[in-house]
Amino acid sequence: MSAPGAALLNRPSVSGGGRGLAMQLLLAVVSGGYAVGAALNWGSEEVAEVMGDFGLSAAGLLAAVSCYTYARAIDSRERPAWLLFAFSSLMGAGGNAVWGWYEVILGEPVPKPSLADFAFLCFAPPAIVGLLVLAKRPITRAGWVCLGLDSWLIGGSLLTLSWSLALAHAARTAQSGAPGSVPRAALSLAYPLLDIALVSMVLVLHFRRSETNRSAVNTAIAALALTVLSDALFTSPLLSAEYQSGQLLDAGWFAGSLLLAYAPWGARRIPPGPEPAGHPRQDRPHSRPITGSLPALTPYLAAAVCTLGILYNVVDGRKVDRVVVFTGCTVVLALVIRQGIMLLDNIALTQELAQKENHFRSLVQGSSDVIMIAAPTGTLRYVSPAAAGVYGREAEELVGTELATLIHPDDLGRVVHEVRRFLAAPPTEEPTTRIECRFKSGGGEWLNVESTVNRHQGGLILNSRDVTERVRLQAQLQHSAEHDPLTDLPNRALFTRRVRQALTGRRAGDHSTAVLFIDLDGFKAVNDTIGHQAGDELLIEAARRLQDSVRAGDTAARLGGDEFAALILGDGNRDRSAREYQVREIAERLRTTLSQPYRIGGSEVRVAASIGVAFADPGITPSDLMRNADLAMYRAKAGGKDRVEMYAPQMQAEVVRKAELAGRLRTALHEGEFALLHQPVVSLATGEVAAVAAQARWRSAQGILFTPAEFLRVAEYSEGGAGGAGGSGTAGPDASRTAELGRWLLEEAVEQAADRHRAGHAVPVAVRMTAQRLLDRAMPLGSVEALLTRHGLPSGALVLELAVSDPRVPFDDLERRLTALHRLGVGISLDGFGSGYAAISALRRLPVDMLKLDRGLVEGVVESARLHKITAGLLRIANDLGMRSVADGVDLPEQVMALRAMGCTHGQGMAFSGPLDEYRLRRALVRGTFPVPGGAAQPALAGGSPGGSMAIRRGSHNETPVPPT
Repeated sequence: MSAPGAALLNRPSVSGGGRGLAMQLLLAVVSGGYAVGAALNWGSEEVAEVMGDFGLSAAGLLAAVSCYTYARAIDSRERPAWLLFAFSSLMGAGGNAVWGWYEVILGEPVPKPSLADFAFLCFAPPAIVGLLVLAKRPITRAGWVCLGLDSWLIGGSLLTLSWSLALAHAARTAQSGAPGSVPRAALSLAYPLLDIALVSMVLVLHFRRSETNRSAVNTAIAALALTVLSDALFTSPLLSAEYQSGQLLDAGWFAGSLLLAYAPWGARRIPPGPEPAGHPRQDRPHSRPITGSLPALTPYLAAAVCTLGILYNVVDGRKVDRVVVFTGCTVVLALVIRQGIMLLDNIALTQELAQKENHFRSLVQGSSDVIMIAAPTGTLRYVSPAAAGVYGREAEELVGTELATLIHPDDLGRVVHEVRRFLAAPPTEEPTTRIECRFKSGGGEWLNVESTVNRHQGGLILNSRDVTERVRLQAQLQHSAEHDPLTDLPNRALFTRRVRQALTGRRAGDHSTAVLFIDLDGFKAVNDTIGHQAGDELLIEAARRLQDSVRAGDTAARLGGDEFAALILGDGNRDRSAREYQVREIAERLRTTLSQPYRIGGSEVRVAASIGVAFADPGITPSDLMRNADLAMYRAKAGGKDRVEMYAPQMQAEVVRKAELAGRLRTALHEGEFALLHQPVVSLATGEVAAVAAQARWRSAQGILFTPAEFLRVAEYSEGGAGGAGGSGTAGPDASRTAELGRWLLEEAVEQAADRHRAGHAVPVAVRMTAQRLLDRAMPLGSVEALLTRHGLPSGALVLELAVSDPRVPFDDLERRLTALHRLGVGISLDGFGSGYAAISALRRLPVDMLKLDRGLVEGVVESARLHKITAGLLRIANDLGMRSVADGVDLPEQVMALRAMGCTHGQGMAFSGPLDEYRLRRALVRGTFPVPGGAAQPALAGGSPGGSMAIRRGSHNETPVPPT
């Protein structure tokens, strides 16, 4: 639709108000003024002629312009009709203008026939076609036949009556043979015949008008009807002989033209779409029964009019005219045909109705849904046979029963409220509604029923189906979505919702509510040692103990893995210390219960419980409360496990501090704030520098050097005296940062070692690396080899200090990777020897060249006789396998002498030197030796090299199989 058309059709208008009322008042005033002027003959004959001719021409021209403008503004099937109305009005305006030319301008009588007669005769045909366009088009061929028959019934009856009254006289005048009588008689017959045709179409359109833009169409019909009425009066013998321009008859034509000009703009328009809110469309046939039955009475009214025409001639004593007889016969014939078509239509409709009724009955009786019709009082009038299979009750038994007696009492109030709301709503806005309730079955059980409800003669039609299985399945799905599948305890989502309810419901002001986070210490070892099936059984038993230990109103949940939680609702106690004592007592009881031995698969298994407790402080959110309990639980684990820890605000401050430190570490990595230091590895026999161990340090803004362990407290970077940093196999942000730092350390160490080799300082560099990092997929295979090639580091100049601390490390993959590196001359040192569980397996399977004693052994080798014996035994193993040994964390002279006496070949620590920068390292390498406490001495056990470099010697440990190169 064009923009002007959209603006016109969408203009808000209310009948009887606003602009529409103003236009109606203006129309009434102008038409009334013209009628008064015509009744008074306009004061003079000259003014009457001007107003009777050019006034009517101006009104017709206004109607033509109005209809044409409206037709241009819309884009629908109505446009041709309004264009035809515009042309028809233009013809009428032209005829009146010609009439005025003769009477007013020339001062002569209008000749008959004239150009004005031609224009007037062209008024009716376009209007008739326009009315046909506006009429509701028949769908079938029989409908078109009925439309033609209805038109002839109306037109023929009018023709019979008008011929009897007036037209017969005009026909006889034409037969008299007087000069000019034939054209005048033809005009006298043409006007009423066209008017009869126009009246016929007006009446037919009234019965068959379209629903779209009904007000505008009705107004146009009224305008044309007023014009036809004026034409009929004009052509009557009583008025046509004495007619003069400007008389009262012109007021009818004038008002008809103004009404047609007003029709498309001033009438209220009803679009074909949805009704405006608050003004639902009513069912017009039911609200106007008389108007709805008029089309059926039309044939009989037409026959009555024909009979009146014939009776008029008989009563008047005149001979019945052949035209009247012929027209009456055709009208009767059309009536018979019309009634025959109606009879056939009724028979077809009756058959179709019977078929639809049978089809409907088959659908209702064969449907698996129960269809019920309830009276306005709630009594069931009809129940379909499906009730026997769905409800277990016969349909006849349910008929006459009150619907309220079949609905569960707990659902009845809700159902009644919904039905009342539905019946009060406009049918056009809410034609149906849906209700779910419990319905009593024949066996006394309550079935979940879903019903679609429709209105039916003041009552209700209910289409009901049994959804009990669906409701049960939904409940199961809901339970599965909110509960842990292993232990059947509430999961994290349900627990979070329960916490939210406790904080926002009626307990919102009760700050004694507490949340407990529980972690099972040692559960991972159970999975690793006796299997995951045993671990699942342990979790099930732990969940049972937890559920039995909390109160009925509290909530126990499994959050995932071996983490559990408990929501302890408050009792309104405002004494915080008393409440804390009470909750701690509950937590200690839980810890004791969960720490009792578990009987799994015939064996006894023990785990401990670390519990964190947080209270619902004023204004706290559910997420913050759960976070606080989580922080307290981790503090309990860090404090030694198997304990209860209450949340304190400083715990969150510590988390924030660690996050800030993590951000600073990330900045330091990207901005190159890390420095590489090297600590000499010294021969305990001669004091010579046999290798250097690479260590990373972070230089703060104050110029202080920090180790990664001191900076971020990351376990993978534990210095342990050596301060070595390597990659990490753990997941998460810290792991990615430590991996990035490990890559930087390896690259820097190889690059600086290559520079020292070119400067003549050919000492190997030792770089610490975890086994997880070496096998990490993020570290490309062959990256170490590529690094050695890129910097030109010779064979034997790189030693990887391997830390094997994770039992999940696949030894097969690790063995293949280390064997490939060992073939290139990369030395392999087993770091932390004496502390890891996999030390013996590593010695048996991996190509290890040297052992690096854990600093925990070295620190107590002098004071502890037990550690002295353990260290001596480990060193004896190393010497028996032909491996060199390095003691980590040698800080005291007594440790040097004790280790040397036990056969340790090398050591690093503060007893010789701390970590050195590149300048001091090269000075130490030029010097070449460090003083050895107690002087130079031979080792107590044979097999180790008394001094010298840590260069790799192939084939020195036959016990470790090495593939041939």
